[in-house]
Amino acid sequence: MSDASFMKILALEFSSSQRSVAVVQAKATGFPLQVSEVVETGGIGTKPLAMVEAALRQAQLEREQIECLAVGLGPGSYNGVRTAIALAQGWQLAVGVKLLGLSSAECIAAEAQSEGLIGQVAVLIDAQRGDFYRAVYEISASDYKEREPLALTSASDVTARHQAGERLIGPEVLNRFADFRVVFPRAGVLGRLAVGRCDFVPGEQLEPIYLRPTTFVKAAAPGIVSGPAR
Repeated sequence: MSDASFMKILALEFSSSQRSVAVVQAKATGFPLQVSEVVETGGIGTKPLAMVEAALRQAQLEREQIECLAVGLGPGSYNGVRTAIALAQGWQLAVGVKLLGLSSAECIAAEAQSEGLIGQVAVLIDAQRGDFYRAVYEISASDYKEREPLALTSASDVTARHQAGERLIGPEVLNRFADFRVVFPRAGVLGRLAVGRCDFVPGEQLEPIYLRPTTFVKAAAPGIVSGPAR
C-alpha cells in the first residue's frame, strides 16, 4: 500500500464558476510536488470527464494509477459540488480509490496564501437569498490559521464588518464591495491540502457543506380520480 504522502491524487474543485481538476503527485521525500491542472470557466458548460482526461494526460498517468480523489465540498455551487461528489463516488465504486472531502473555503485561504496575500481576511462565498458564507483566516508567508469558523451570515453583517475595515476575498466579483479581492478555490491547491491526509471516507459519506437546515415539504398523497360511471 502506498504511503499517504506519496499518493497520486486527483483533485476536483467545482464549487465556483471557475472549475478545475488537478493531478498532484510526489516522487519522494524532499522533492517538490508535481501538479498538472486544468481550469475552465463558465461552470455549467464544463465537461468534468474531459477535464479529468486532460489533467491525466498532462500528468502522463492512466486512470488506474490514481490512488486518491480529493473533492472540494463547498460551500458554493450546489450542482457543481454534487457533480464532483458523484464523479468521485462512481470512481470509488469502479476501482476502489480512497476519497477525501475538503472545505472549499479553506482552499480559498490556501490559494490566497499562494498568491502572496498576507494578513487577516474574511473568505466570503455567496449563499444566495441575501446571505453569505463567511470564515476568517490569518495568513502569513508560511502558514494560515482559521480565526473564525465558517458560518452563514447576512449581507448587512458583511457590509458592517467591511465598513469597519475587514478585508474580503472570495470566488465571485461582488459589485457592492469595491475592493473585494477575487480568489477562486483551485484543484491544484486542493490536491496539495490532501497530501499526507489519512481521514478517508466511503463515497456515501461525502456531502456538500451546506449550513442552512434542509427542509422538506411532504407531498400530498395522490388522490383517486373517479371516472364517469359506466
